[in-house]
Amino acid sequence: MSKQAVFTMKLESELRDQFMAEAEASHRPASQIVREMMRQFVQVQRESREYEAFLQRKVDGARASMRAGDGLTNDEVEAEFAARRARVLTQE
Repeated sequence: MSKQAVFTMKLESELRDQFMAEAEASHRPASQIVREMMRQFVQVQRESREYEAFLQRKVDGARASMRAGDGLTNDEVEAEFAARRARVLTQE
């Protein structure tokens, strides 16, 4: 990947000094560490958006299913699982 962009940021001098000391202690250039942190941040944000979109599709699908009359009421679900629990208990 080509390194053609320059990124300038303001931060506290104490934080900069601490960061530079830790980068030196890890025997890695500060710019490499910042690039890794940026890549990780981008990946986490992307995954978060993808997961939110996935959940929204699931919710939208469930709502459409309920509007179409394909869902069960809470009472029906409770009755179904009460029957399942009873069957399991009689099998023991």
